[in-house]
Amino acid sequence: MRVLVTGGAGFIGSHVVEALTVAGHEVVVLDALLPSAHGRAAEPPAAVPGVRQLRGDVRDPDVADEALRGVDAVCHQAAMVGLGKDFSDAPEYVSCNDLGTAVLLTAMERAGVRALVLAGSMVVYGEGRYECPRHGVVRPGPRAVPDLRAGRFEPLCPNCGAALRPGLVGENAPLDPRNTYATTKLAQEHLAAAWARAVDGRAVSLRYHNVYGPGMPCDTPYAGVASFFRSALARGAAPTVYEDGAQRRDFVHVRDIAAANLTALEAVHTGGAAHGPGSFAAYNTGSGDPHTIGEMATALAEFHGGPDPVVTGEYRLGDVRHITASSQRAARELGWRARIGFAEGMKEFAAAGMRAPSGTEAGAPRASVGASQASVEASRASRPSEQRGTTGGTRPVTPSPRSAAPSAR
Repeated sequence: MRVLVTGGAGFIGSHVVEALTVAGHEVVVLDALLPSAHGRAAEPPAAVPGVRQLRGDVRDPDVADEALRGVDAVCHQAAMVGLGKDFSDAPEYVSCNDLGTAVLLTAMERAGVRALVLAGSMVVYGEGRYECPRHGVVRPGPRAVPDLRAGRFEPLCPNCGAALRPGLVGENAPLDPRNTYATTKLAQEHLAAAWARAVDGRAVSLRYHNVYGPGMPCDTPYAGVASFFRSALARGAAPTVYEDGAQRRDFVHVRDIAAANLTALEAVHTGGAAHGPGSFAAYNTGSGDPHTIGEMATALAEFHGGPDPVVTGEYRLGDVRHITASSQRAARELGWRARIGFAEGMKEFAAAGMRAPSGTEAGAPRASVGASQASVEASRASRPSEQRGTTGGTRPVTPSPRSAAPSAR
């Protein structure tokens, strides 16, 4: 199989390329090497046998046509990812993610390529699944500012105000994107489904959970909480944990994500009962072993040799409290399961190199088929990002001394 991997020089994309080449597939890499992901001095990755490398923007129809020559399937990783700075990033998110996907899909129609695997995200769900002892499964709305200021971080039942029990989200859960990035990721799925119906294509979206691992970018607002914590440790600083650190996430290793892409590509290429012409399927892609933000910060600090994380009680407007998912559909229909456990993965990540803003590696070196790109993650429960003064943006808010959550480690 000959596979085009957009964003193939990035963090996740480079691992996907490696998995494909090890499995004996031919690969074409298309990457714009955007400064926000690769640094301003980014160079194309070193030549790799069996990999054709193109530098260009997927939003350019001519570039997309050239990249698709002789291709059997597409693995679409290219995107502007993370939560960025504030709402002023919205035009670029929409352009990179949604316009780029539309141009690519149109080029695939022209080229006769009918197999697609999309890098999706769990951010399309908004808040996770919650159960009330009295009302069963409920969907709490956005958390109120007075509650956050008072350190009351847990959502309550919208019907009776009772405490809720978080659970695992399934793919059929209502979709409720709550920020610009999440909105563009859901739009990508709608575009892929519309393309599949229109051209008898076969499309899969892998809804990544919090991806981490060797080669993540450091010190950028376009990455996620694992990168923020690891970057702080590399500087000798304590990881800063927002709220009380009890936010639940599913941290999944990048090599497991690469394996999921390989499995999904083979499924859409060959077709079958679940992936016939005109089909679109979404799969949660997580470890199946949820942990809290605080547990992840503590594990990284311990394996790195300190310093210990600091819980600040700060919060960000628009953050979700818990989001973890069931990946049973992927196990059942694709035969994929995550293999790398939390402790094993965090120990490796604590010692692994990261991509510095200059485009060079920071920390321990890593053999790779490509450069690194920002991870597809959703949690912002970490260090502040840049602020431009909008109260509805991603500005961290510090509770008053009377109501601040404890700063215990």
